[in-house]
Amino acid sequence: MAALSADSTSSVSASDVRNAPEPVAKSSRRKLPEKELRIADQPGFVLHSYPYKETSLIVDVFSRDHGRIALVAKGAKRPHSQLRGVLQTFQPLSVSWSGKSEVRTLTKAEWVGGLLPLEKSALLCGFYLNELLVKLLARDDPHPALFNHYVSALNHLAHDEPPAIVLRKFERALLRESGVAGDWTRCTVSGTRVLADQLYVVDPESGPRPARVADTWPKVLGKTLQDMDNEDYADAATQTQSKFLMRFLLAHHLNGTTLNTRQILIDLLQL
Repeated sequence: MAALSADSTSSVSASDVRNAPEPVAKSSRRKLPEKELRIADQPGFVLHSYPYKETSLIVDVFSRDHGRIALVAKGAKRPHSQLRGVLQTFQPLSVSWSGKSEVRTLTKAEWVGGLLPLEKSALLCGFYLNELLVKLLARDDPHPALFNHYVSALNHLAHDEPPAIVLRKFERALLRESGVAGDWTRCTVSGTRVLADQLYVVDPESGPRPARVADTWPKVLGKTLQDMDNEDYADAATQTQSKFLMRFLLAHHLNGTTLNTRQILIDLLQL
């Protein structure tokens, strides 16, 4: 399969590129330029894209080994650019780029296949996953395990797995792999394993503790936390409690940022 190349391999400078540290003492030596980064054939997915200048796009890519990155796809908006058909969401890609600034330059993008297309409600769920990644993951922070969870979630959605269960599994993996949620099977007060028949609340910053009467946070059974850890959502109570728990925790970590696709999913699918 032929690779598709962008128009140029030069990088675009971002306005907020961090400056190199200043030397401790003055020196007559000239500061060496930063080394240009060149990455070849990296597995990745397009999360989002938007116009840049007249003929180009800025593409937000989730890559396996380099995390979420911003790439400029030069000439991608031109009518006859082959990149127009390649840089699509939910399509497995092999991506190459170069540059030393925050926004690098796409040098090659190749469709590699292997996933069925998302349709109907599964497509909307896929956009929800993408919005979570864009709003919760910092750029240039590698998350290879989360990348694998993302591929698995897309695959399950494409094969008509229950959307609610697919989303709960991914939401839990996202919070765990991004480092904002730890072990939910251990009580932070006693240090022992949560009890299946006891009610808990999950502190967004520390983890589970026994629920109090005055608590306004979602209360969940220890069994629900154990089931989520085992990715077992067969119990109807686990499905319901995990939905409200994840909604609460995501809202906290998003710091009030609105998830557009979340509200649509709530309205249409009660997810």
